[in-house]
Amino acid sequence: MELFLKRPIAFFDLETTGLNITTDRIIEICILKVHLDHKEEIKTIRVNPEMPIPAESMKFHGITDEDVKDAPTFKEVAKELHTFLNNCDLAGYNALKFDIPLLMEEFLRCDIDFDLKKRKMVDVQNIFMKMEPRTLKGAYRFFCNQELVDAHSAEADTKATYHILMAQLDRYQNTLHETRNGDVSSPIVNDINALHDFSVQQHTADLAGQIIYNDQKQEVFHFGKHKGKPVEEVFMKEPSYYDWMMKGEFPLYTKKLITQIKLRNFGKNTTV
Repeated sequence: MELFLKRPIAFFDLETTGLNITTDRIIEICILKVHLDHKEEIKTIRVNPEMPIPAESMKFHGITDEDVKDAPTFKEVAKELHTFLNNCDLAGYNALKFDIPLLMEEFLRCDIDFDLKKRKMVDVQNIFMKMEPRTLKGAYRFFCNQELVDAHSAEADTKATYHILMAQLDRYQNTLHETRNGDVSSPIVNDINALHDFSVQQHTADLAGQIIYNDQKQEVFHFGKHKGKPVEEVFMKEPSYYDWMMKGEFPLYTKKLITQIKLRNFGKNTTV
């Protein structure tokens, strides 16, 4: 089976210094770009994170400080990656919670505004966990009937993710699935828009899940003392909360979003 594509899709995986999207850095990225004619193009880049790689992380992916000491920094490869991902939808394993937010942080540190609004995002893990809750290694064994060699290397994991999605389409596209509201349908179809919708666990506004959309499609806080309250309303009643967030250890993408909301709200209250 081949993916039905309306634009190229980029499967990617990151190896990083850790799991904090705000403070950790990329040390390896692999992107498998699938074009409309299904031609595959792969790019793997080691990155100098400009910080020591913790021993716990080295044990996980096997990449040492010595391995990346002469590698380019993210800033030096950012434009190349931005160009390679131009007009691509995005896909990955646990991409919505980790890989995409961390990649956006790296781009924003380089003053590159990587626009996500017109892109579809497919999270193969979310599809898998909804249908067959297992790990990537287990998913590869289950769907592809093979053992994943070199697990936790960016290239092996990226290729495995692409192959798993192909197998998921073969297995599930005619399978009925009951949604939370009781509807029964077949959500796994060969269409990136549908896969995007099924991948999304929660309608987050800021990638990290600190701000989500409510039923009225308003941005609301998903943490702290103002959890469940509209961001605009909080900033109007307590302007210092915006300043506190901007000075805190929140992801740059989250800070960018709340700034947009504050400016939007300021425009509403401006009199001529």
